[in-house]
Amino acid sequence: MRKSIQVIQTSKYDTGKWNNKGNFDLLQGKSDTDNTIDIYPEDEYQEWLGFGGAFTEAAAYSLSKVSKENQKEIIYHYFNKEHGLGYTLGRTHIHSCDFSLENYTYVEENDEKLQTFSIDREKKLVIPLIKAAIKEAGEELSILSSPWSPPAWMKTNGDMNHGGKLKEKYRDLWALYYVKYIQEMSKEGINIWGVSVQNEPEATQVWDSCRYTAEEERDFVKFHLGPTLEKHGFDNKKIVIWDHNRDLMVERAEKILSDPEAAKYIWGVGNHWYVSEEFENLSKVHEMFPNKHLIFTEGCIEGGVQLGAWHTGERYARNIIGDMNNWLEAFLDWNIVLDEKGGPNHVGNYCDSPVIVDTNEDVVHYNSSFYYIGHFSKYIKPGAKRIATNSKIETLSYTAFKNSDGSIALVVLNETEQDIPYTLQIEGKYINLISTKRSINTILI
Repeated sequence: MRKSIQVIQTSKYDTGKWNNKGNFDLLQGKSDTDNTIDIYPEDEYQEWLGFGGAFTEAAAYSLSKVSKENQKEIIYHYFNKEHGLGYTLGRTHIHSCDFSLENYTYVEENDEKLQTFSIDREKKLVIPLIKAAIKEAGEELSILSSPWSPPAWMKTNGDMNHGGKLKEKYRDLWALYYVKYIQEMSKEGINIWGVSVQNEPEATQVWDSCRYTAEEERDFVKFHLGPTLEKHGFDNKKIVIWDHNRDLMVERAEKILSDPEAAKYIWGVGNHWYVSEEFENLSKVHEMFPNKHLIFTEGCIEGGVQLGAWHTGERYARNIIGDMNNWLEAFLDWNIVLDEKGGPNHVGNYCDSPVIVDTNEDVVHYNSSFYYIGHFSKYIKPGAKRIATNSKIETLSYTAFKNSDGSIALVVLNETEQDIPYTLQIEGKYINLISTKRSINTILI
């Protein structure tokens, strides 16, 4: 029987982060207030796969511009299981994305046999970073790899940027390109866990981008990517569709997954947080296709670096909680590190990151988002299962998971400027707590 709790807190108005506020005994009985958060440990939902971030060329380049000591510190704080965020997932871009130093591919122009295919560019910065992360984590990372655009000569607009589409005659060749990437990364000792079909297939961006309608994405998986992976012995690789915002994910998933010949190749649906916080759309997809998986594949704070900002961490926590409570199984942040400008980015699409390095002063900044992610990733371990919660308190956001060892982590987010008292109730016991203004608490039970 559970007898005590530990409270870990990070607050805008308190010094230090992940502060241990102490251990407290649970009291026998039931609260006489309606201001409760009730937890039901036996009522289980989805299993959690883990947290991670993206190994972009921009992240690797930014890290290379600071001292070896700072590089090691950042990797330690992200991937160490005992004292860091405990990341177990990663994401890579298949050749260039906007957070690359320029447009680039792995083949020479018009090489329709992929004879010149080479990932030598990734061996300079990205692969060494991934290997260092794996070493710190002490285990293989599950890496999702996503293309932003096929080579320009494979596209209708003759340009890696500005949208365009994959030419029909190159669909098999482009599918083989994924295989080549998986094979070459494997030669470097890096196992690719899965691939998404296309990053943001509904967006025409000024950077690397390529559009697919739902029918085109369905048919690419059904007739090209799925069979090609299978043919080369990679039918164990996960295929993720959509990899875009929540607002249109229901329609996209329904159109693709309703086709059994396409669906048989597909592991799940990826979502981003831009545009919309319609968390309920994840549940809609889950209800239609309960055997498919839901994974958050990208999110960041747009508009450049915001050192010291608090709302950035709150956005992370609010989105993580909202998605978790609607069947999400994994969370992949975008760039793990960026420089003082929020780049480099080859089209100037600067963004924020949980870790910012000042490459001029050799200084590391940990943003509120880094600590807010840690309130989940440090305490909700891979293999944990979400458990039922219930509350009438509309001013708090919360979620709870039960780890494999039976311990429970309840995360409570308060984005208001008011202290909010509440009573935690579990298995016939209770305790009175206060969620202080602009704070996040992880209660370990």
